[in-house]
Amino acid sequence: MRITKYTHSCVRLAGDGVLVVDPGEFSERSALDGADAVLITHEHPDHLDLAALTEAAERRPGLRVYAHEQVLPKLAAFGDLATAVGPGASFAAAGFAVRAFGGQHALIHPDIPRIANLAYLIGDDGTNVYHPGDSFTIPEDTVVDTLFVPLNAPWMKLMESIDFVRAVRPARAFALHDGLLNPTGAQISDGHLTRLSGTAYAHVAPGTTI
Repeated sequence: MRITKYTHSCVRLAGDGVLVVDPGEFSERSALDGADAVLITHEHPDHLDLAALTEAAERRPGLRVYAHEQVLPKLAAFGDLATAVGPGASFAAAGFAVRAFGGQHALIHPDIPRIANLAYLIGDDGTNVYHPGDSFTIPEDTVVDTLFVPLNAPWMKLMESIDFVRAVRPARAFALHDGLLNPTGAQISDGHLTRLSGTAYAHVAPGTTI
């Protein structure tokens, strides 16, 4: 499995096939080049760029998209190629084994209604990756090799990120949801996660394969 981190929350996984998670409006459209399947954690535009996804499907007919049923109305143009999945679902996508966890976006404010959010554990015969979307959902009774941990968002504080990594106990962790931070803020947050998360942590540049 080759894992490439793109801007903000987009991750591309390549093995026998190519699977992309959360190609949003902050992310490079090139992340979708040659993709066989896409996982969407939730409907916010920084995680779902409908125009980019539509263009990718035009270039590659048969591109499959998986998302929570509440997101499917936004994917109506994909017809049968868009599949609803829910918490607890296990399925295959682009040659990878996928399990869905969670179900709700993290709370932004009590006055803002919560929407659906799925976290995905993606694996092959050798390793796995966990992408939580906009949540701190812990995959219970699961060994996680590579964790993507949210670094900054309106719905979180850094203490939650640190405690999330500690609870999941991955072999390694990388920053996710980092498009809202300037370099100074990222350096401060990275320092705390490096010291306190309890695992090997890194914040990589967009386009880095890890």
